[in-house]
Amino acid sequence: MARLNQKLFICAFLWCVFGAFNYQNNAAAQSSGATEIRVEGAQRIEPDTIRSYVPISAGQRITTRALDEALKKLFATGLFADVIVRREGSAVVIRVVENPIINRIAFEGNKRISNEILRDEVKLRPRIVYTRTRIQTDVQRLIDVYRRNGRFAASVEPKVIQLPQNRVNLVFEIKEGPVTEIRRISFVGNRRYSDSDLRSVVRTKETAWYRFLSSDDTYDPDRLTFDRELLRRFYLSKGYADFRVVSAIAELAPNRGGFFITFTIEEGERYRFGEIKVSAKLRDLSAEKLRSQIQVKNGDWYNADTVENVISNLTDVVGTLGYAFVDIRPKVKRTKEKRTIDVTFNVREGPRVFVERIDITGNLRTIDPVIRREMTLVEGDAFNASKMRRARKRIRNLGFFEKVEVKNVAGSKPDKTVLQVKVRERSTGEITFGAGFSSAVGILGDVGIRERNLLGKGQDLLLKTTIAAESSQIDLQFTEPYFLDRKLAAGIDLFRTTTDLRDESSFERESLGAGLRLGFEYSEKLRQRLRYRISQEEVTNVQSDASLAIREQEGSAVKSELSQTLTYDSRDDRFQPTEGFVARFTSDVAGLGGSVRFLRNNVKATQYFPITEQFIASVGASAGYILGLGKDVRIVDRFFLGGPTLRGFAIAGAGPRDEATDDAVGGKLIYTGTAQLTFPIGLPNEFGIKGRMFSDIGSLSNSESTLATITDDKSLRASVGLGISWKSPFGPLVIDFSKALLKKDFDKTEVVRFDFGARF
Repeated sequence: MARLNQKLFICAFLWCVFGAFNYQNNAAAQSSGATEIRVEGAQRIEPDTIRSYVPISAGQRITTRALDEALKKLFATGLFADVIVRREGSAVVIRVVENPIINRIAFEGNKRISNEILRDEVKLRPRIVYTRTRIQTDVQRLIDVYRRNGRFAASVEPKVIQLPQNRVNLVFEIKEGPVTEIRRISFVGNRRYSDSDLRSVVRTKETAWYRFLSSDDTYDPDRLTFDRELLRRFYLSKGYADFRVVSAIAELAPNRGGFFITFTIEEGERYRFGEIKVSAKLRDLSAEKLRSQIQVKNGDWYNADTVENVISNLTDVVGTLGYAFVDIRPKVKRTKEKRTIDVTFNVREGPRVFVERIDITGNLRTIDPVIRREMTLVEGDAFNASKMRRARKRIRNLGFFEKVEVKNVAGSKPDKTVLQVKVRERSTGEITFGAGFSSAVGILGDVGIRERNLLGKGQDLLLKTTIAAESSQIDLQFTEPYFLDRKLAAGIDLFRTTTDLRDESSFERESLGAGLRLGFEYSEKLRQRLRYRISQEEVTNVQSDASLAIREQEGSAVKSELSQTLTYDSRDDRFQPTEGFVARFTSDVAGLGGSVRFLRNNVKATQYFPITEQFIASVGASAGYILGLGKDVRIVDRFFLGGPTLRGFAIAGAGPRDEATDDAVGGKLIYTGTAQLTFPIGLPNEFGIKGRMFSDIGSLSNSESTLATITDDKSLRASVGLGISWKSPFGPLVIDFSKALLKKDFDKTEVVRFDFGARF
């Protein structure tokens, strides 16, 4: 037994010695240096280039870690579809399969988006190495393009066509799918305003048949973010200081054919302005003097826009008093129990920072001076945040740019700042075709060509032709908005007009001439325009049975006319005002040369005021008088009453007439008045359809003729009516139904007045 154990011990000892010797030989073999780095499978890429990516060189020890690292680095180059790195004795063998080279890239199935746009979006190009990762990245880019265009059902499938010499053609097969529309926009948490009211606030719109000219009914996440801000501004302007948008969620329908958008909001309580104070901490500056500049009263509904406007006005006032460095901040104290907000405008000295320079980028076409002249700050001025915001608004109002950003960044020194103006150009050329119908001129059509930023200099050039059943006009206009490098809008006009008045007064009027214009602003609300025109006015095609008052004026005359118009406008919106006042005073003097001499004055004013948020009332009046300067006033220069100036009466339907021929001969004295109430008719606000009730009054008198017998009644005419107006996608549409209440037997009336126009 002892002998057996001894034999087993000797065998185990010999086995261990042999294993250790064998391990030592293998380790020595593995740790020995590489004698060769052999590359196999390379076609386009030089073997030395492949070896340069490998962290192993001849004579260097071969380890498993080094082989793994070589494999990773070769794959990371993106040049190879497959790589094998192995050891054969003392040699390292690298076996590669090269990725193919792209020969051509094509798109199939795309109809809504051009090849040029898609080609600019993808990163792959011909003669670039094809990789699956790059393909998937480009597929996602193309899908994103279609999603930005509202097509969330679009799919893109890449197809690879093998070619000789390891080349491929790449084809993106596209299924565009339908436009993913907005099926419904809902609001949760709104108590004061209906869903219809809020839909008119947000930019995103529900899909409707009449929105084929707009993209607002397609889903855009950036637009949805903007809608949140629009809702916030709307509620803050109505006094809801606690308002917030909890969430804005867009849910895609299971069939990917439409979105359901839900805004969850918290309106909070409505606040009024409480105590309004001004705290001035500048030497010799009276807070009481500034208080008189604040047009806000205790008890008015709180409005965040009003607070911002007050800050801007105070900044201007303080600046004119010689305080260049001023910082005005509102301190707001909210009292929830009383639902009031006390505002204290703290006027203090701001940091002494000067504008070092103004950098303008993005204006590829518009020259720098066009943008710089809208800046209310220039190099060397004391920096003012309010003026910077105003500059941003003025540049946007040019209408030349899709996007405008104005911000200040640190300058070369602590007391200097740099204004950065970034813009993105938009197309400013227009070709318009129009068609419509008007009770005044019948069926009409027009063609216009306009460039609002001629040669990038901000100049406006317009050529317009209008042809109607009873009127035609061709007009060439050129406007330089900064004449002599000042805020003077100067322009020149060339025109030719023909008007058929045979139904009203048995003659036609032709006018050929030219004019000069000059306009300037005294303030944001007060502006003036000066105009000079010289024209040849002709009374022609006078019917044989026309009034002697008209036949005596047949022929042509040269009119040299100088005019001025002074306008005061405080309306909140020039196109759809809800409050404010507008007044115009116009004077025309003819006789500076030519054969026509007269003095004509006309004044018109309208006040708008809201009864409720949806019911808007307006009251207006006008008056005019023309005085012949040593000569009778020609019929083409007189006033006529009716149609748009007095609804319920036909064009030139009220006022002096020839007893024998019933022709309207116009008058020298006119006055009108109107009262109107605009109201909703139950349709969603986004439709833009409003109803209105109105009442018009007016009178026309003081005609003159040496040959004809004129019926000239100075009595008042009046009418009442109902109408609707629609801001349609094809242009404004207006229908009025009216009835003349005060009239004369010789007046001509009309019940329905219809105006419709389109631009496309």
